Amino acid sequence: MLHLDDIASHEQLFDWTERLLSQVIGPLSRGETAHYTPYDWRARAFGAPRPLPPAPVVVIEGVGAGRRALRPYLARLLWMELPHEESWARGRQRDGAEQREFWSGWVAAERAHFTADPSRPHADLLVLQTPEGYEVLPGPATTVGPDHEVTHRDGPSAVC
Repeated sequence: MLHLDDIASHEQLFDWTERLLSQVIGPLSRGETAHYTPYDWRARAFGAPRPLPPAPVVVIEGVGAGRRALRPYLARLLWMELPHEESWARGRQRDGAEQREFWSGWVAAERAHFTADPSRPHADLLVLQTPEGYEVLPGPATTVGPDHEVTHRDGPSAVC
């Protein structure tokens, strides 16, 4: 599993696509072990490279994982359905007062990111937290209706 918190940084909250492609996705797509340099949010510096061996499934977790530039490389896109305010509150609680200034900038940056490059409409699955655990539902990308084109074979798409 790769956490995008290890790829992003204070200076590049969402401008890390090239780093992810060169350090992780490129090598894994060639069947090689990836080596990425994780970011230390307290020290504000990138650390020593960590290996990420190829595997049948590699989960890339975090805000921005479903961005337009990465979708061609994804087998599936899962969207954790959680109100923004709740997810931001969890982050603030996790990071404490030390990262208070960061969270002020994060909220605006996340909103700008999803305005320019929404992920949820492309999700194959929606994950909802329930009192009993998690519920997984088909996502917007798997919903087929009269206004969706579906390819059943090579060649032109047909309208269902």
